[in-house]
Amino acid sequence: MAARYDAIGRTYTATRGTEPRIAARIWDALGDARTVVNVGAGTGSYEPPDRALTAVEPSAVMIAQRPPEAAPAVQASAEALPFDDASFDAAMAVLTLHHWSDLRAGCAELRRVARDRVVVFSWDPTYVGRMWLGPEYFPQYAREDADGFPSLAEQADALGAEVEVVPIPWDCRDGFFSAFWRRPEAYLDPAVRAGISTLAKRSEDELAEGLARLRADLESGAWARRHADLLERDELDLGYRLLVGPGAG
Repeated sequence: MAARYDAIGRTYTATRGTEPRIAARIWDALGDARTVVNVGAGTGSYEPPDRALTAVEPSAVMIAQRPPEAAPAVQASAEALPFDDASFDAAMAVLTLHHWSDLRAGCAELRRVARDRVVVFSWDPTYVGRMWLGPEYFPQYAREDADGFPSLAEQADALGAEVEVVPIPWDCRDGFFSAFWRRPEAYLDPAVRAGISTLAKRSEDELAEGLARLRADLESGAWARRHADLLERDELDLGYRLLVGPGAG
């Protein structure tokens, strides 16, 4: 994960921020935990401001973009957390499990260092066809990424977690892959694509055909006709899930 984000994460903060409605779900799931470790912390999105927080991030490029007021970050991987057993009340992770080299080792580490609970915001890869961007414009790349994504059942089993649906609001402030489901023109912006790993790791030549078709469909009105139902929705279930499981006890 570190090498990938050292290469593609240099402008991550431009479009990736904290979506308050998702944050509220994560923070509520943390319960009364006072000490929290955020694993795969990136630039600090979703870190609760009212708790004693420790961040863990393998990429120096991402750490360098953390704001001055953010908690200091320890450079380490999820699979080998440099903390004693039950060092924190809770462990959290946000849209990061699919970047780990060993899902079960990383989840075991989250559970090991958390006394009370583990809270993970993640995605169900069976939803790869539900978001129009992949199947209509970048089918090969979306499918490749989904094929490499651990199943929701695997994620839940590794964490011993219960699973909650987290719908995505139409005006989501965090620019992950599906965030712009009702704002298709956003995907034509290079800054937006730079914050989405599925697109950022592909060259402009690789994306050119899909982007050209999207631009043409927007100009002709074909996209709006095809997805008129989406324009009436305020939120949408696109497979994003909150997993809440026990810590070490």
